Amino acid sequence: QVQLVETGGGLVQAGDSLRLSCAASERTGSSYVMGWFRRAPGKEREFVAQIRWSDGRTNYADIVKGRFTISRDYAKNTVYLQMNSLKPEDTAVYYCASGVPGDYKYWGQGTQVTVSS
Repeated sequence: QVQLVETGGGLVQAGDSLRLSCAASERTGSSYVMGWFRRAPGKEREFVAQIRWSDGRTNYADIVKGRFTISRDYAKNTVYLQMNSLKPEDTAVYYCASGVPGDYKYWGQGTQVTVSS
């Protein structure tokens, strides 16, 4: 059972930056990739970004390309989401997840990000 703990959420103003962290208890074959997702109030959960543990290959949702950067610290089993030029529409609960592409098996508890205008 992989445990994921997100930190770094908070209240910021539009245009500000924020970095989220996700610490994983372990890396296994079942946690081949790490991803960030978010759920805004009244909306469905959506994909934000993904990174592959082995080689750091990344993938982003179009809505965050150029503003968000996902990275990993292999030695610390930690994945980061650097969010720049934040907009009010980025307000959501952000979740970290691990698994294989298309099948995220483990999820964190989520961290709230609120962007005021």
